[in-house]
Amino acid sequence: MRWKESTLLLLISPDSVEEARDCAKAAEYLDIVDVKKPDEGSLGANYPWVIREIRDAIPAGKQVSATVGDVPYKPGTVAQAALGAAVSGATYIKVGLYGCTTPEQAIAVMRGVVRAVKDYRPDAFVVASGYADAHRIGCVNPLALPDIALRSGSDAAMLDTAIKDGTRLFDHVPPDVCAEFVRLAHRADLLAALAGSVKVGDLGELTRIGTDIVGVRGAVCEGGDRNLGRIQPELVAAFRAEMDQQAREYAAAVAAAS
Repeated sequence: MRWKESTLLLLISPDSVEEARDCAKAAEYLDIVDVKKPDEGSLGANYPWVIREIRDAIPAGKQVSATVGDVPYKPGTVAQAALGAAVSGATYIKVGLYGCTTPEQAIAVMRGVVRAVKDYRPDAFVVASGYADAHRIGCVNPLALPDIALRSGSDAAMLDTAIKDGTRLFDHVPPDVCAEFVRLAHRADLLAALAGSVKVGDLGELTRIGTDIVGVRGAVCEGGDRNLGRIQPELVAAFRAEMDQQAREYAAAVAAAS
């Protein structure tokens, strides 16, 4: 069995059941398979039957995440959608708070999601997801997400990018601000997840700041192209190898400094 010392979880986002089967070939190197529908937004929701088919396509020991969408401020609608994702087999439920312009709106949406999901499956993980480029779409500030997650009873706070135009997580939220996001999440006893065109070269920084979950697609696709490329099992394996290498180097640096 492969030795896995890194505490950083790897989330991979296939865009179809066929790609999920490619992920299954590299299952030992990843932790979470994420179901989304990119043509409906960066956190676009896929169909319930696709979630079920992907759940069936990957090993039982691997977690399935599903996005509920880049949602409006409609707490009841979003709660029903989140329950649908949980019923379909997802154990991580991600909600993109796209249409929430204030923390109070975001908390109201997430409280409905938490109740709907946890009443059905208490062990499910609910993820309050915001956007590193929030300033471009007018939604809640990225650094408000940990408090939103805490006050709503969610399990994790996440940042992604809303507009997929080639800009990246660190282009909008520099590493020092991401570090503050992670610190705030951990202070609230939440998982901190980061995504948004993350590359292999970002892993050192993501490890250093204590990220819990890193979400990728383009970095493990043929040619690095998230739209035209297909996920390659060997690229997933290489990405995990670099994650583990960065974990070893960081642990050695911490030990040397102590």
